[in-house]
Amino acid sequence: MSRFNEYKELVLKTAQYMQEKKLVIGSSGNISCLIPGENLVAVTPSGLEYDHLSSSDMCIVDLDFNKVEGPHMPSVETRMHLAVYKNRPDVNAVIHTHQCYASVLSIIGEEIPAIYDEQVAYIGYEVALVKYGMSGSPELVENVTEKLGNNCNAYIIQNHGALCLGINMKEALKAVEVLERVAMNYYLALVSGKPITKVPEPIVNTMMGKLRTEQKKEKRRKKKVARQ
Repeated sequence: MSRFNEYKELVLKTAQYMQEKKLVIGSSGNISCLIPGENLVAVTPSGLEYDHLSSSDMCIVDLDFNKVEGPHMPSVETRMHLAVYKNRPDVNAVIHTHQCYASVLSIIGEEIPAIYDEQVAYIGYEVALVKYGMSGSPELVENVTEKLGNNCNAYIIQNHGALCLGINMKEALKAVEVLERVAMNYYLALVSGKPITKVPEPIVNTMMGKLRTEQKKEKRRKKKVARQ
């Protein structure tokens, strides 16, 4: 058994849960987690349907995309995940999906403002739109990296899908689920043609402050571990 089995199992179980909830279909989307203290990442393989896989099928790569373990090629989007880990030290899990309503907004090029307090609590003050780049391309990696400085946990990728982050896999998955509900309601509100109301700015600032506190706490924890 691999010494990374705990993390491979986590990635696989998350992928299978998302497939069950129709957040991904077949081999669409990809999931990864950072392995503590190792500068390594467990990530789903490329082009294989999740319900037919075992934990041994998951890939282990380093932060420079060198494969360390696994029988398959890592997901074509792995470099996008690695860019997140390199640029967001608070993040330990990344989920890329083609979920329905977030993908609809990706086609019409709509960002999501702060329309629910729950959204701000888990995702941040906005769901920004990442400019289009072909799947797996350096251009897409660059476009994602440009947006990470907002310290939010969800992004819509133009003509593609969604990208969600978290300080752990549970939080990243929560961001995926919150994003889909928010995206659905925002799309329906847009279709209504009525004015869009937003969460008052003082509430947004307060809740974003709490999210940033958790992110900073995680960054400090990782720095402490790195020094030991």
